Amino acid sequence: MGPDNTSIIRARDVMHKGIISIDGMATAKEAAAKMRAEKVSSLLVKKRHADDAWGILVVQDFIKGVIIPGRSSEEAHVYELMTKPIITVPADMDIRYVARLIYQAGIRRASVEEGGELIGMISLSSLILGNEFF
Repeated sequence: MGPDNTSIIRARDVMHKGIISIDGMATAKEAAAKMRAEKVSSLLVKKRHADDAWGILVVQDFIKGVIIPGRSSEEAHVYELMTKPIITVPADMDIRYVARLIYQAGIRRASVEEGGELIGMISLSSLILGNEFF
């Protein structure tokens, strides 16, 4: 699909389906093991209650919160390392706007939401690798 095509590519078209999540009380060691097992570089951190916000734990959080300060991965908890709240995009958002939002926010990924539910993740690499402009 080239730039002259009038068909719009939406977030849902290039997102990674499904959500890999973890509880905020889990240890950094448990989170790292889950990331290795699932072959992902981020985990969504579950809400504690209906009015709470989702969080996200990314590989860089381990560097900042465990490795550099010299903490044990068994004593550090996900809730101490994560970023909260997360940035979400609607599933029907044009990927041009998704790319702009992710770039301007200085992040590498965002969750995709539809009908009030998180249904996937979209990353900078999925924007490039998941569409036919390139």
